[in-house]
Amino acid sequence: MISPSPAARAAESIREALERQQLQLLEITRRVRQRFEARDWTGIRQATLERLELPAWSIRETVQALEQQLGVAIDDHATWVALKAEYTRMILGRDDFEIAQSFFNSVTRKVFPHAGVDPAIDYVADELPLPFSGWEMANARMYAVRRIDAAVVRRILEDAGFGVPFRDLAGDAARAAERLREGVVAAFGSPAIEAVDVLRPVFFRNKGAYVVGRARLGPAVMPVLLAVVHDEAEGLGLDAALCTEDETSIVFSFARWYFHVDVHSPREVIGFLKSILPRKRIAELYISLGYKNHGKTEFYRDLMSHITGTDEQFVEARGQQGLVMEVFNLPSYEWVFKIVKDVFPPQKNTSRERVMEKYGQVQLLDRVGRLVGFQEFEHLKIPRARFAPELLERLLQVAGRTLSAEGEWVTIRHCYVERRVVPLDLFLREMDEERAEAAVLDWGWCLKELAAANVFPGDVLLKNFGVTRHDRVLSYDYDELSALTDIVFREIPPARDDQEELAAEPWFTVGENDVFPAELRTFLGLQGRLLDAFLREHSDLFTVEFWQGLQERHRRGEVPSFFPYGPARRLRSGEANREALRPAMSCSGTR
Repeated sequence: MISPSPAARAAESIREALERQQLQLLEITRRVRQRFEARDWTGIRQATLERLELPAWSIRETVQALEQQLGVAIDDHATWVALKAEYTRMILGRDDFEIAQSFFNSVTRKVFPHAGVDPAIDYVADELPLPFSGWEMANARMYAVRRIDAAVVRRILEDAGFGVPFRDLAGDAARAAERLREGVVAAFGSPAIEAVDVLRPVFFRNKGAYVVGRARLGPAVMPVLLAVVHDEAEGLGLDAALCTEDETSIVFSFARWYFHVDVHSPREVIGFLKSILPRKRIAELYISLGYKNHGKTEFYRDLMSHITGTDEQFVEARGQQGLVMEVFNLPSYEWVFKIVKDVFPPQKNTSRERVMEKYGQVQLLDRVGRLVGFQEFEHLKIPRARFAPELLERLLQVAGRTLSAEGEWVTIRHCYVERRVVPLDLFLREMDEERAEAAVLDWGWCLKELAAANVFPGDVLLKNFGVTRHDRVLSYDYDELSALTDIVFREIPPARDDQEELAAEPWFTVGENDVFPAELRTFLGLQGRLLDAFLREHSDLFTVEFWQGLQERHRRGEVPSFFPYGPARRLRSGEANREALRPAMSCSGTR
């Protein structure tokens, strides 16, 4: 019997590491379902953090094992060429073939930190699986009905397989059916449909569970999203029935944590989601399911395709450039690229390492739809011709430690990539009064919801917030972000005399984490009608009591509820959060 080659043994070690990771992910997901049914919200948060950290831990463990197994051959390029060939043979036929490829790429990146892609040892775009069309029904049930009524909604909820009963299944089904029929008429022009298709796995996130489906009429589809809550000991409740692409897109927002979904073949679920969310990038959909590494793979493929398919150049992003980051983008592309500058001005009492630490903390936060998610890339290699000369000159000047240009290529050693939003200061100047006022009010809710999630953004300047295509305000500047419970909120002490009050420097000591809510009004930069509107709805933001009250809730261990839909979409308007800071957010005990 011929013993396997070193490359074959190493490939088998990587495959086994992948299997362990996937099994652990499956175990975490199944525990989340049990915790939802037990109303163990703290346990769900712990499971979410566990899953966030698992891929990086798994890759590190795999590399350490390979170092022992291969010895000096660990960084031998020829060994890895053979290793990739063996691994490819081993993963053929897997339901998660694309995840297996990205897992391998993550390992090679740790062993060989290299710019661009090396096709000999990396899986590249043309080796990834074929497009996603045709997979929509592979993991879905079809309900052959001609209209949506209470009976089919009830059957869909029963088939979801929850281990605890609904407290009013008949009533919930009737209310949802009425809402969905209205959506069908708006989408198709009549209540007639051909069928309802529903994904078999249930999507869990925080304190919500989502049954995801669609109604069909010919080639047209309408999303059907049933949001289930478990906020009372008597059983489950159907909280909302969503049926537009915009509503569904917000549920799958890039500003929220990922879902826990029990699925063996992610492609099947992605194909279905793409059919109801055609504007979402494949990368975003993978990330929404928790497959962050493969999401990065898909994003890189998408970016390179966009770059090669156009002569467009990177330019400075719209808005005020920050003191810490330099931001640029391709005008027709929906993402911005952020790199850390080499030197910060004196007023920024921080360091490159601390900035990167802050961004790392964001990955572990519940972003509650108010913090823009991002992907972290290393060693991106982009054609020099794709950079506007004046931009490249500036980047080399202010961020030479991070970006270099040699010959026809520009190498970005480290960057953050975020979805592009309109800076709030520009939005307020460019939009009509009605949209501007709505954005200002939503900005206040953004600050409040972040606070309820134990997040204080630091700089509350207009330029550090952005507006999505749904006119939703988000924060995207993280270099001064902190936990709300780490902040000391203080009243401004009265001056002892006129001389102190008129002095250029404060007459009182200020600690590193001290914040004076009364001063926030100065930083807001609002005037006239916009300021009046903000004060009518959010004057409590300028009081110490508001912030300290939320801190006390966090210290008591309360877990907030954040709904990715407005109060008008809730089926039981009379139950709208007795302890709410706003109708779409409430706090409840851990229970």
